Amino acid sequence: MVGSMEEAHRSRYVDLVRLLVRHGRSDLLAGAGTDEFLTEDAEPVVDEEGPQRLAEDLERMGPTYVKLGQLLSTRVDLLPAPYTEALSRLQDDVEPFPVEQVREIIETELGAPLRSLFSEFDDTPLAAASLAQVHRAVTRNGHDVVVKVQRPGVRERVRDDMEVLADLAAKADRHTEVGRRYGMGTLLAHFRRALADELDYRREAANLVRFGELTKHYEHLVVPQPVGDLSTSKVLTMDRVIGRSVTDVGPLGLLDVDRRPLVEELFSAYLRMILVDGALHADPHPGNVLLTDDGRLALIDFGMVATVPRRVQDKIVKLLLALSDGDGEEAALVLAEMGHPLAGYDAARFRDDVSHLVSSAVALGGEVEVGSVLVELSRLSGDRGLRPPAEMSMVGKTLLNLDQVTRHLDPGFDPTQAIRDDIEEILRSGLSVSLSGALSSAIEAKDFAAQLPRRANRIMDALSEGELAIRVKTMDEVRFLGALQRLANRLTMGVIIASIVVGAALMMQVQTRSTILGYPAIAMVFFLLAALAGGALVASIVIGDRRAQQAARRDRQP
Repeated sequence: MVGSMEEAHRSRYVDLVRLLVRHGRSDLLAGAGTDEFLTEDAEPVVDEEGPQRLAEDLERMGPTYVKLGQLLSTRVDLLPAPYTEALSRLQDDVEPFPVEQVREIIETELGAPLRSLFSEFDDTPLAAASLAQVHRAVTRNGHDVVVKVQRPGVRERVRDDMEVLADLAAKADRHTEVGRRYGMGTLLAHFRRALADELDYRREAANLVRFGELTKHYEHLVVPQPVGDLSTSKVLTMDRVIGRSVTDVGPLGLLDVDRRPLVEELFSAYLRMILVDGALHADPHPGNVLLTDDGRLALIDFGMVATVPRRVQDKIVKLLLALSDGDGEEAALVLAEMGHPLAGYDAARFRDDVSHLVSSAVALGGEVEVGSVLVELSRLSGDRGLRPPAEMSMVGKTLLNLDQVTRHLDPGFDPTQAIRDDIEEILRSGLSVSLSGALSSAIEAKDFAAQLPRRANRIMDALSEGELAIRVKTMDEVRFLGALQRLANRLTMGVIIASIVVGAALMMQVQTRSTILGYPAIAMVFFLLAALAGGALVASIVIGDRRAQQAARRDRQP
């Protein structure tokens, strides 16, 4: 059994290395000590259709690599545009697993026979993917739902794949410039957390509830809600939403739909979720936005959700304002504050390139797409040696996908104008303080107010009596120069003692009438002087160091 597991592990390693070499990414393995895994048929292949072939190879390698490709499609600062575009179209439709296994998993997870849980259960899946498949069902109380069931053994498969990827990423970080530049280990850690969350359907259920709360005030948006009693970490039961992907609805089908409110609410909701609530639906591609039969937009598939930190929210707000005003200089300054400069970063050139990109985008007028501009800014940052935060690329990719949806629904929609219309409310909401934050600030203010009079009196008394002292922690130049002088004195003394010893050793060969213990007296005298001087030097070092330690302890005392 152990041997078969090791063989499978080795096979995955060989497949991954061959993939990297085939698609011209062998520089990740240079010097990593993995050449013994390469075979003669694993030579780099030069192909103009490389991006699409990479996507197809990842699909064949299984669920872990499909999800890795989808994550990399958001990192436009790491990969060229053709690759991110190809990876963003990754699909993981696979053959469904037997319905007998589906029933067994549901009954095991929910602890009851299937017939007692659902009055109807469709054995034919609505969709089958590499991580799970979905079946339509009706609960005992007549509620129409869909049941998402995790594919058997997928967690173990993903765990083994992650071990291989972690080993390869560690080697890339240690041995290659690419790994050190882009931090493959950090990127993989982020991916591991995201994939672990996606495999725990309890988290997805919580995400559905959270985004349902965030969109409840938008009458044209709907998020299916989970059925808590029928959901576990491997089974997720939620409302069934009947509709079609927005991009699958043709112009004729959109004639009877009031599209402008849909677009405005969708764009406003995502801006607020990202820039106020810090919640990012990391995979809002057009296939996950459905046009329902009652003329609303349904948001589905919340397996991948990211959090946008407050510091990033504020910077993105400033960046969006700069873009809406066409201020390339301000956009460059904001990006420089957000990013991490790498070797070779040229601030002046970066500022010029950003200004040119922003001015070119603004020149398009109503045709400018905010998501496209953010994606291009992320890519430009990576090319110029300024690594943006991962959330920046994900926000850009999210808004880019929204641009596709809004452009299909309403080609006349202007995202920059929508930003100007919503920014006042976003800023006002961003300035609000939560109850816990207000209580914490109130406690700190209370402590400050209570202690301020006593501390002010102590300061004024010390000032009036001439005893006010200000202690500044900086380098003590006098002590530093004194230490250098002591070091020079000790070094000089050591050289003199060594010279005396060498001279005495040479005089031992001189024949003289005066001897001590049979040796020349003059040489023995110098040896004695050297011994006394050496002992005095050692004593001086010990005593001086002890005094210095005591003085340092006194300085640290309040």
